[in-house]
Amino acid sequence: MVIARRVFGLLLCAAALSAAVPERIVSTAPSITELLYALGLGNRVVGVTRFCRYPPEAQLKPKIGDYTSPNLEAIAALRPDLVIVQTNPVHLADRLGALKLRVLEINQENIAAIYKSIFDVGAATGTEHTAMQLNNSLLGGLAKIRNRVSALPRVRMMFVIGRSPNRLDGLVVAGRASYLNEVIEVAGGENVFRDAVAAYPAVSLEEVMARNPEVIVDMGDMSDTVGVTEEHKRNVIALWDRIPNLAAVKQHRVFAVASDVFVVPGPRAINAAKAFAEMLHPGLSVGTIQ
Repeated sequence: MVIARRVFGLLLCAAALSAAVPERIVSTAPSITELLYALGLGNRVVGVTRFCRYPPEAQLKPKIGDYTSPNLEAIAALRPDLVIVQTNPVHLADRLGALKLRVLEINQENIAAIYKSIFDVGAATGTEHTAMQLNNSLLGGLAKIRNRVSALPRVRMMFVIGRSPNRLDGLVVAGRASYLNEVIEVAGGENVFRDAVAAYPAVSLEEVMARNPEVIVDMGDMSDTVGVTEEHKRNVIALWDRIPNLAAVKQHRVFAVASDVFVVPGPRAINAAKAFAEMLHPGLSVGTIQ
């Protein structure tokens, strides 16, 4: 009888755990959406932001607004049994909790936090094994890139994440606290603004000239990556050509990019690191880094 009660209790616990696995998940950030799909949970995603573009099938999901101003009514109307949010200044987790929704808040501000977020989402969705495999793949891939460039000289670079359209002012760059700063280091680069405390500080053109980066990667006015043309990218490079004394301009090492892979922290961090490695080290083939 005692054994029977214990078995029954275990069955109840198993049933409770099974019931807790979410079947209707809302993502409130592009990085969360990418992670959910990487864990094989695309069929459970019922809502995403209007900036969730990867993978392409995510664009077909119902929209709940964007990261800074999500539509709480739209989220509630989707009847989610889990809403995943990033730690943010608008206290979204608290606002959703007030609606009696189950919320998981994650942090993806650096590589270590990305690893933890993968484990946390895996635990919350019953995909722990897949999460472990994903983390091992990400960790191993970044380690291989780091090892591949370890014997090469560090290259001083700058990543421009914001800029006034068609002008070299209003510059916003990746600083020390940014996820990109870590990716740059993995790829064998040295961020010339790594001493900036802010994650994405505003800087002047005079500061850029004083630090004289050897490589400039400019996403600038292309943060909305949809519809960016090759002509637009050529025009960005032409802007920097007006400052011929910059080392990056002299060496023709200004790169205009328009890809979410650089600004969406998550499983594709390895793609960003590979791209940086090629920009920083001419002749290095991405194909050699597997």
